[in-house]
Amino acid sequence: MASDGQSAARGGGLYTPEERVRRDSTIWTTVQGVLAPLQFVVFAVSLVLVLRYMMTGEGYMAATVSVVLKTLILYTIMVTGAIWEKVVFGKYLFAPAFFWEDVFSMAVIALHTLYLWAVFAAWDPMSQMWVALAAYVAYVINAAQFVWKLRMARLQEAQMRAAAESREVAA
Repeated sequence: MASDGQSAARGGGLYTPEERVRRDSTIWTTVQGVLAPLQFVVFAVSLVLVLRYMMTGEGYMAATVSVVLKTLILYTIMVTGAIWEKVVFGKYLFAPAFFWEDVFSMAVIALHTLYLWAVFAAWDPMSQMWVALAAYVAYVINAAQFVWKLRMARLQEAQMRAAAESREVAA
């Protein structure tokens, strides 16, 4: 939870003015903005390949490679996201503004890592794909958390701009 001073500075929003400046000026925001849609595209293709394998029994290698690639991108976005969080909020993970998203991200990472373990431990292919699907369900929930948070931040910023404009008009 944010301290009272942080809550007041945030105005009930996601970022303090200082955090917003740091967010907008760091290269890590751009990195996250590129990796997030890339990860989603890889996820969508991989999901099709995993479901195809589960329904037909064909394409195990393609499905496996796609899930491994998705997992590597997830690890990359998690590391770069932690750096972004450190730059913006001063903490590598679990900053108050993204605490629950980070908590759920740990579950997503755990499930993707379990999938890698399943592959390297030579679990039967269908069990591997069920783990991949569980990881993907968790990923979709986590992605929705971040999209919702982004939407709330944009709405907050639009409200702040509108309030500033109406103060200027009134002055």
